[in-house]
Amino acid sequence: MIRVSKISVAPVKALRLTHPEQVELGPRGVAANRRFVLLDEQDRHVNGITFGPLVAIVPEYDAGRESLVLHFPDGRAIGGEVELGDVFEAKISKRPIPVREVLGEHSRAISELGGAPLRLVRAEEPGDAVDRKRHPVSLISTASLAELRPGLDGRRFRMLFEVDGAEPWEEERWLGRNVRIGDAVVALEVHVGRCAITTQDPDRGVRDFDTLRRLNELRGKNAASGELDFGVCGGVVEPGRVRVGDAVEPVQ
Repeated sequence: MIRVSKISVAPVKALRLTHPEQVELGPRGVAANRRFVLLDEQDRHVNGITFGPLVAIVPEYDAGRESLVLHFPDGRAIGGEVELGDVFEAKISKRPIPVREVLGEHSRAISELGGAPLRLVRAEEPGDAVDRKRHPVSLISTASLAELRPGLDGRRFRMLFEVDGAEPWEEERWLGRNVRIGDAVVALEVHVGRCAITTQDPDRGVRDFDTLRRLNELRGKNAASGELDFGVCGGVVEPGRVRVGDAVEPVQ
């Protein structure tokens, strides 16, 4: 039986992942996932490739109460109820989307750790800041991770679902099919092309393993896209709740 072994959500892009025991999959994916984004002085989206150490900040986001607390490695906890500024447009993952600045101390504290002026903003609509907006559900198997490197921490790939019990690369055989995950059904449609962020330790944000070179050695590049594929993603067909331990199976 293939089952969900880990759920990973990034309330703030570039900061530490959180691991809830259950999530609600809606039409746009998990509402709290990638809801907040960091911008530089030119309002350009920044990520962990440039600001790796920011992954040491642990976000605690309560979407119901609209509260965001950031836990810093020195023990500080900054934040609370989110106050927002006016709407403006920023380019996130090469797409212009409406965002609003998060007022208060969040940005200042993040900038201090990052060593550069950074601004925390919230996407106006859930799911807008997900890299692959049309494919907000991502999945990878622990068996495929082990093929890449035994004991490799899957968090570096920042996938929504990690599953146990599959054969290596079995998730790729689900492309083009509907797959039931807990109470939800998703349509897995495309591979996930990988970038240099996956070479970084998920706790420290420093490069410690050349995942891209290993993927190229193991499988080569996708002939059509020219990318190094690892994992799959797709959209939500039937919304529903997904819990750690839930069954994962293609729909016949």
